[in-house]
Amino acid sequence: MHSAVFLIEFGAILLGLGLLGRFAGRLRFSPIPLYLLAGLAFGEGGLLPLGASEEFVAIGAEIGVILLLLMLGLEYTASDLVSNLKTQYPAGLVDATLNALPGALMALLLGWGPVAAVVLAGVTWVSSSGVIAKVLGDLGRLGNRETPVVLSILVLEDLSMAVYLPIVTALLAGSGLAAGSVTLGIALGVAGLVLLLAVRFGRHISRFVSSDDPEKLLLVVLGLTLLVAGVAQQLQVSAAVGAFLVGIALSGEVAEGAHHLLSPLRDLFAAVFFVFFGLHTNPADIPPVLLPALALAAVTTLTKIATGYWAAKRAGISAKGRWRAGGTLVARGEFSIVIAGLAVTAGTEASLGPLATAYVLILVILGPLTARWTEPLARRLVALRRERGPVREESAEVATVPGPRTAVEHRHDTADPS
Repeated sequence: MHSAVFLIEFGAILLGLGLLGRFAGRLRFSPIPLYLLAGLAFGEGGLLPLGASEEFVAIGAEIGVILLLLMLGLEYTASDLVSNLKTQYPAGLVDATLNALPGALMALLLGWGPVAAVVLAGVTWVSSSGVIAKVLGDLGRLGNRETPVVLSILVLEDLSMAVYLPIVTALLAGSGLAAGSVTLGIALGVAGLVLLLAVRFGRHISRFVSSDDPEKLLLVVLGLTLLVAGVAQQLQVSAAVGAFLVGIALSGEVAEGAHHLLSPLRDLFAAVFFVFFGLHTNPADIPPVLLPALALAAVTTLTKIATGYWAAKRAGISAKGRWRAGGTLVARGEFSIVIAGLAVTAGTEASLGPLATAYVLILVILGPLTARWTEPLARRLVALRRERGPVREESAEVATVPGPRTAVEHRHDTADPS
């Protein structure tokens, strides 16, 4: 009987996720907020709490995180990472400073303590690679001049997670200062060693994994990823980082083949992960943190736009492209939920999960809108300010005192055309 209930519950979850994904696809919208809402509906305090299948959903969610990070690693080669570090690290530093600080300050203002501050800093820092990639494709901007700048920032954020996640894992372990420092040192050492192996011996690893048979390739890549992820978790490095580094180590045809084979599995288990996070968030806990979430969303929307604008300006992109780059970076999603999920599992501040859920729901909906409308809105505001310029000049003529051009007018006139 227990088995029958499990099959019914889990089958209903998968069917519901499929229908929600199809609905989101027709709207050309990210399904992540719908998956989170589904989790809220089926979790504690929701409309229909789960019972028999919750343990299986938890395991599926963990696999979902591992596959998300593996697929992210497959997108980049070691040379890509080194190149981005050399050329775009200033943009990465600006990105981390502008977008992590609001989260950390909010946690401290709410009285949650330094560990929660580090966690919430990560939630507000990292943009959603998945949502942004989909938005760029939907808007036909993959060939735009500003797109490499956007992608470089995303790469740096993803690479930073290889350092950040071990730090968070060690802090959440709740060890004392000495024990925590040792754990953190081991975590960073292991992460650095695996990354070095990926850079130096990536070809040999790819050759070992390579197979012309899709079935064998799938089994070897998935098995290797789960094995490394498990070992990494035992060493307090985080299973997600282990999976990410495996993805970086694979390159060429192996990476392309693995990406093709694992994409459906990634989508399935990632959807389960978002549902699982929602399951552990009581909808009744969201209203008390809604105002902080809205404030944080408003501030970090502006800081992400400023980040993209500055990075694109540094790369010599025109004013229109700068605004497009900034608006594109606003969306938060999978990484923010992964980071918050670590804190929820560790039993850190109880309100952190609901706040992260509300924050991601707001920005995963707002992100595609800012990507589309930030540049037209900025252009209109500049045009309005230019229209007011002649009025001031006419007044100046009456007074026979010539007025200087405004800084906005000068920037507009000297900006290269988009």
